[in-house]
Amino acid sequence: MILSPFEWMIAKRYLLPGKGEAFIALVAGISVGVVMLSVAMLVIVMSVMNGFRAELLDKIVGLNGHAIVQAYGGRLDNWEDVLEKVRKTPGVVDASPLIEQPLLTTFNGRVEAILVRGNTAEDITELGEKVVFGNIGDLRPGEGRVAIGSRLAQNIGARVGDTITIINPQGRSTPFGTVPRQIGYEVAAIFEIGVYDYDKAFVVMPMQDAQTLLLTGNTVGMIEVKVDDPDNVSEILAPVEQDLAGQAVVADWKTINATLFEALQVERVAMFFALSFMVVVAAFNILSSLVMLVRAKTRDIAIMRTMGATRRSLLKIFVTTGFTVGAIGTVAGLILGFVVLYFRQGIVEGIQWLLGIELWDPSIRFLSTLPSRTDPVEVMGIVALALVMSFLATLYPAFKAASTDPVQVLRYE
Repeated sequence: MILSPFEWMIAKRYLLPGKGEAFIALVAGISVGVVMLSVAMLVIVMSVMNGFRAELLDKIVGLNGHAIVQAYGGRLDNWEDVLEKVRKTPGVVDASPLIEQPLLTTFNGRVEAILVRGNTAEDITELGEKVVFGNIGDLRPGEGRVAIGSRLAQNIGARVGDTITIINPQGRSTPFGTVPRQIGYEVAAIFEIGVYDYDKAFVVMPMQDAQTLLLTGNTVGMIEVKVDDPDNVSEILAPVEQDLAGQAVVADWKTINATLFEALQVERVAMFFALSFMVVVAAFNILSSLVMLVRAKTRDIAIMRTMGATRRSLLKIFVTTGFTVGAIGTVAGLILGFVVLYFRQGIVEGIQWLLGIELWDPSIRFLSTLPSRTDPVEVMGIVALALVMSFLATLYPAFKAASTDPVQVLRYE
């Protein structure tokens, strides 16, 4: 819609009401503010929801892979053959053996439930970037060293160099019963994954040490798998699942964390639907401000009609006026949304300090910081929604102005 110089001049004049039209200017300013807040809220909420899902998936996959092949009974005897078969499957990027067993640990009289993980040297090396204290390279088979999560270290009061005791209920048999197996391990490193449940429970050690601790011999509990397309992991591993039917089960990240990710998806859709009504409210504000503008400018509209202005020109003037209000609010909302997202962690910490409460408890929200990941497609959708609603809100006042009869308005002038 191209405006003539006359139409654009009138539209600019109506965008800045005069001194006697302060109330109209106030309503128009409120319209801009509501559009700005609605767009900003949509951008912020959707980015945080996307970031939460993506960050949680990255951290879970980074530690557990996209899927696991777990044997019935917890022991995979012919794991070398299964590992080779999995690695040759099209779409599989990497696969490695893994031992995982819930046990207990004690240090200085404190006891905590832990999850012992026996990893290969390659997987332990990859964990190095998560280390906050110590050296992950000190974890070598047969040297009795482990790496523990940061929350677990806090709970039991252990530091690098301390010796913790891991208790395995499966010990040696005596005339008085089974004596649990207790082995001391030196803490060589403390890591932080960023997922509360992992940081408070995981104890990582070389696979050979885990086999010795658990008395499993040359067997593993499972094989973790990484694929090139996480969303289609079940289709990629379908041949493996068929070959291992009755021997092992294949569980992907969607199945293992189904409840969590389904809840996130439902919450994401619900939040978008609820916040979209703010855009509708903003559109009604634009409509009301334009209706008031048309009523205030009825005499001017009639005079322009008598001077040769067409209905089409008036329609374009008022549509442009209302749409510009929506566009200004949309751009301002995008700027506000991105600024809030950039300083999100500081804002959360500031509110926590001001109110004296913890808004982001990692024991409840899994992650230790507020994540964010902006999807350009979603941002374009939000902008389109705001602009379309703003445009629709201008139609009724614009048609009302275009249908003004100058004879009826000016007959008593």
